[in-house]
Amino acid sequence: MSVIHNRHAEQNPSSQKGDIDSSPTFQSDSAQDVSIASHDATVHTHTEFHHGHFHAEVSHHAGGHHLLQVQNLCVGFTMYEEDKRFSVKQRVSQVIDNLSLSVHTGEILAVVGASGSGKTLLADAILGLYANNVRVEGTIYYDGVLQDAKTLTQLRGREIAFVPQSVKSLDPLMKVGKQIGGDACRRQELFERYGLSPEVEDLYPFELSGGMARRVLLCTALMKDPRLIIADEPTPGLDLELAVKAMEDFRAFANEGKGVLLITHDIELALRVADRVAVFKDGTVVEETALQTSSSHHHLDLTGSDVCDYHSALRLNRLLSQSIVLRIDGNRTV
Repeated sequence: MSVIHNRHAEQNPSSQKGDIDSSPTFQSDSAQDVSIASHDATVHTHTEFHHGHFHAEVSHHAGGHHLLQVQNLCVGFTMYEEDKRFSVKQRVSQVIDNLSLSVHTGEILAVVGASGSGKTLLADAILGLYANNVRVEGTIYYDGVLQDAKTLTQLRGREIAFVPQSVKSLDPLMKVGKQIGGDACRRQELFERYGLSPEVEDLYPFELSGGMARRVLLCTALMKDPRLIIADEPTPGLDLELAVKAMEDFRAFANEGKGVLLITHDIELALRVADRVAVFKDGTVVEETALQTSSSHHHLDLTGSDVCDYHSALRLNRLLSQSIVLRIDGNRTV
């Protein structure tokens, strides 16, 4: 991963992807402490725009920085193609391009977008899950510390919990109880909450239904004591009641001063709990906003984003109590 070694990169919006300052300027320790303390104490006005995004009422820079900060992320794959003369040429297929987003302590950021837009690759990049032919550029900070592939791997499963999209992530040769691990009382509590019987602990993943396997993945993420949860499409296969419970658990987790990056195409469900929404299309964030609770309106433009249809937008408008105006095509505003 190519990184810009500048702890205060968020204060320098002119920094561009791949630009490495050969002579970075650092503040003295005392100056940094004053700057961090001042920033930490700042109360952000709702929908205030800085650091490249709008802020929600709960947005808070604990320690003077974001819990997670991704800047100018680019992810591509080296591929080979044959030309007409049977020679092999190498090319890079770019999937994520110049993406930036941040998660604050105490909030849920929902990244919404159509299937196939690259959302799962975003999660993989943050978690340090890189294929052999991947090319990654950009900067990723966790808790104010610049990360690389090795340190992100060390955070995974400890500081950062992951709810994967595929139930195939479960080890097929390990019983459920051993995979979830943790305290038995906590495991029983989660099983009861998600309607799993105690006998499930002694089952192998192939003995579970799709919905049961999804609930096991949720229990696994919530069992540990991470500070950040990355949930990649966590609710497919769950009925509405269980899906809502999962969202409520994410909300309670964030309310404890932690953070959630919720990747989903189910906008209605995400908006039940999200503090901010980023619209993902063609490998980057095309729109981003805080969800309003005041009477003022912010405009979230979903034109041509294939994120929702007209009827979904109508339902979204009711959910948001008209706090966000959704434009879904050139002629309709709901």
